[in-house]
Amino acid sequence: MTQKPIHSPSQALNNMAGNNKLLDTLMEKLGLKNDAALALTLEVAPPVISKIRHGRLPIGATILIRAHEATDIAIRELKAIATPAAPEVAV
Repeated sequence: MTQKPIHSPSQALNNMAGNNKLLDTLMEKLGLKNDAALALTLEVAPPVISKIRHGRLPIGATILIRAHEATDIAIRELKAIATPAAPEVAV
């Protein structure tokens, strides 16, 4: 019998490493040089990007939708980028 993954889907976008990977992917896809340019593109204040990068704020639905609109990357794929692979737990 195997156990469920350690993380749950509700926590998937509240992972600092995964969120940083998503923000970096967005910057690369959009050809942006810094977080301030990303904040401008996503129409959020620069401190929002900083808080996400430092793990103090999860990526919310509004940012996901704006990222999708700016990049045409499917929301499911954006979530997959931000979700770390769950380690297998042997019993």
